[in-house]
Amino acid sequence: MEQPRWLSEQEQRAWRGYNQMRRLLTLELARELMRDAGLSEPDYDVLSDLSETPDQRLRLSELADRMLWSRSRLSHHLTRMQQRGLVTREECATDGRGAIVVLTAEGRRAIEAAAPGHVAAVRRHLVDLLTPDEIAALDALTHRVVDHLTSLDRPRG
Repeated sequence: MEQPRWLSEQEQRAWRGYNQMRRLLTLELARELMRDAGLSEPDYDVLSDLSETPDQRLRLSELADRMLWSRSRLSHHLTRMQQRGLVTREECATDGRGAIVVLTAEGRRAIEAAAPGHVAAVRRHLVDLLTPDEIAALDALTHRVVDHLTSLDRPRG
């Protein structure tokens, strides 16, 4: 059995700092989004993904892949969003088993109202705390890790 490569003191400090930062940042952004816009992070993700498509619609399976959620989990969440009038579902013309998620006018209003405050919070709690060189480094390292992890091609749930 191969011996583990333990983290050095600096690596461990960096890992723990990153993990704590991620938790705190996610928590604060979620709190502010709920307080200011009445949206959860998943609500915001669904609405922003839909709003960024040309026809404001996506296949449920594609949206689930983008969110790293199972189709079942997303379907349950979409049901709650439908009840609030934020999205609708349509049958897929090319696949009888598929569904298309569509942004409603109410969903469009919700994302347009939430986006300025959310972007301001991201700036306040992350972007504006960093120098341009640190932003460039963050951009490079996050994309390197994302590229590595997406190349593993494991099932999401």
